[in-house]
Amino acid sequence: MKLLALALSFALVAAAPLAAQDLTITNARIVVGNGTVIEKGSIVVRGGKIESVAAGAPKQKAGRTIDAHGMSAMAGFIDAHKHVNTGPMEKEQMQRLLEAGYTTVLSGGGPAEGNITLRDHIEQGVINGPRIIPSGGIRLNQHTPESAREEVRRMAALGIKWTGEIALTPVPGPSEKEIETLKAIIDEGKKVGVKVQVHAVSSSAMVAAVNAGIKYLVHIPNKDWTSKEDAQKVAASGAKSLITIGFGAPVFGVFANDNKPRFRDGKDWPQGIVDGVRLGEEAGYMIVNARTLFDNGALVGYCTDTVYDAVAGLEHELKSMNVVFSMQDMVKIMGPNTASYLDMQDQLGTLEAGKLADIILLDGNPLEGYWNWLKTKVVVKGGKVVIEKH
Repeated sequence: MKLLALALSFALVAAAPLAAQDLTITNARIVVGNGTVIEKGSIVVRGGKIESVAAGAPKQKAGRTIDAHGMSAMAGFIDAHKHVNTGPMEKEQMQRLLEAGYTTVLSGGGPAEGNITLRDHIEQGVINGPRIIPSGGIRLNQHTPESAREEVRRMAALGIKWTGEIALTPVPGPSEKEIETLKAIIDEGKKVGVKVQVHAVSSSAMVAAVNAGIKYLVHIPNKDWTSKEDAQKVAASGAKSLITIGFGAPVFGVFANDNKPRFRDGKDWPQGIVDGVRLGEEAGYMIVNARTLFDNGALVGYCTDTVYDAVAGLEHELKSMNVVFSMQDMVKIMGPNTASYLDMQDQLGTLEAGKLADIILLDGNPLEGYWNWLKTKVVVKGGKVVIEKH
């Protein structure tokens, strides 16, 4: 009944562009994201940014008031690596991301121009969607060091600030030629303001990437066990990782409802796993390696990398994370850690004064279990209410 009592609620907000709203949320359990939880608190938003977060009623309200009736407020979810691009299904896909609670998505790669178009469609109000950070793909095996530099400059000229995932050979490890070209990309990226991400899915590839100067690891190893020593190397380098922890774990009820395990692309599990190692060991590698990196001081953030439904992808990652991480750990990983991966920790990831007003209201306590993270009812992006469900 409390959902019906949301002040001025409506089913879904239209995609037409909205000015940043002044907004007040009251009677919310506020999971700030820095370890603090405020019971029955309030959030005041002005001009698209959070003005105050406090216990009890606000000293002064702003704009429209939403009475949360005990629902939980969290920072909007961030997917720091998801393959999105413009196309005929973009409206539905972006809507589902919002409905799942995502307010920021870093594109995983693909044509840079398509990513820019998708971002512009959302910013111009053509479609409803999360904040899109575009990227551009570079394939090492198609470039010399100099042609790779040219591609980085081309991306920069388009306004792209991130490369997509640059794949390194996982087994037996990247070649000298790959590392030479990668170093050229890193060097050129520093000159023109493009951040370089790699896909390094073995411990040897991960360490080689870090030694080459990489600071953004899109994935952690799924080909072998990461040692404590290698995890400490990553931490000492300051490199940040995204854990995509559900890789290798079977998916149920997404592609078909026949109760048969499938891989993340719908193929049979475990034999359908990309670059399979040994019939499903990848699932264990990812989970344990994520904990090893986390425990040895490396920053790990969150991404899905899936192409299926946003809510299904969120559930798959959350329940896989829950094997080795507490709810408190997951709040840190998905909030401030992922914001830090994007170098946007001053804007995203926690509900604190001065940050962008990216807020979701959940019909349940996220600290009681990941299943409550799947109950997003209201989504605020940059001060705009973009999703509101009865």
